[in-house]
Amino acid sequence: MDIAASARTDCGPVRENNEDALLLDHDNLIFIVADGMGGHAAGEVASRMAVDTIHELLLGQQDPEETRLVRNFQFEDTSSILRERLRYAFNQASISIRKTADEHTETRGMGTTAVALVLDGAHAHLAHVGDSRAYLCRDGQLQRLTRDHTVVQQEIDAGRLTPELARLLPHRNILTQSIGFQGPVEPDTATRVVQPGDRFLLCTDGLTDVLTDAALNDLMGRGLIDDLAESLVEAALTAHASDNITVVCVEIR
Repeated sequence: MDIAASARTDCGPVRENNEDALLLDHDNLIFIVADGMGGHAAGEVASRMAVDTIHELLLGQQDPEETRLVRNFQFEDTSSILRERLRYAFNQASISIRKTADEHTETRGMGTTAVALVLDGAHAHLAHVGDSRAYLCRDGQLQRLTRDHTVVQQEIDAGRLTPELARLLPHRNILTQSIGFQGPVEPDTATRVVQPGDRFLLCTDGLTDVLTDAALNDLMGRGLIDDLAESLVEAALTAHASDNITVVCVEIR
C-alpha cells in the first residue's frame, strides 16, 4: 500500500508540558495518538507507555490467547483477528499503566486516551478509548469514525443534549473510560475498506475542542498531505487552543 503521512504535536500556548504522544510506523502502517492525564508529568508517562505498548504488541509475532480464539472461530478472518489484536493491545497497555501507577506515588491516578489506525491491504482497522478521535475525508466529505467516551457524549446519545450545546460545556471532556485509570478497557474497534485519495486524521481533543467538524472538513480537503498536520495545528492555535494539540494525517495514494 502506497501512503503518505504527516504529524505534529504542540504544547499549546497555555500548558507548560505536553502530555500527548504519537507514533508513525510507515513500514508497518501503524499510526497512534494518545492524550495523557495525571498530576505532574504522569500524563506524559501514561501516553508514551500506551503508544509504545500498543505498538509493540501489534508487531508481536506470537498471537495472544484471545486472538487465537478469534482466529479459530472466524476461520482466518484477517479483519477480526486485527481488531482483536488491537483490543488486546489496548488492554495490555491499560494494565501496564495501572500497575506502574500503583507502584509509584508520583504517577498514581494517571491514564490516557488512545486512537490507533492500522492499514492492511485494502482495509483500515481502528481502535480507540477516550475522546481522541479518528476522521476520514473522502471525496471532500469528512466523516467522524469514533464516538467519544465521555459523559457529554452519553447525554448526546440519549437525546438530552445537542452537539452544539455540548461544545460549550466546561465538563465536556470528562471521560467514561481511559487507558490505565480503570484497568481493563473496552475499546471501540472497526474496519473500513479504503480507497485511493482517502485521508485519515487522528487527533487529540486539543484540536477538536476549538475546531468544528465543518472547519476540519475544509482543512482536510485541501493542500498537500505533507503540510496538512502543520495546517491543522496552526488553525487550532489561531483559534486560541488551550490544550496540547496532536495530529497525525495519513493519505492513501
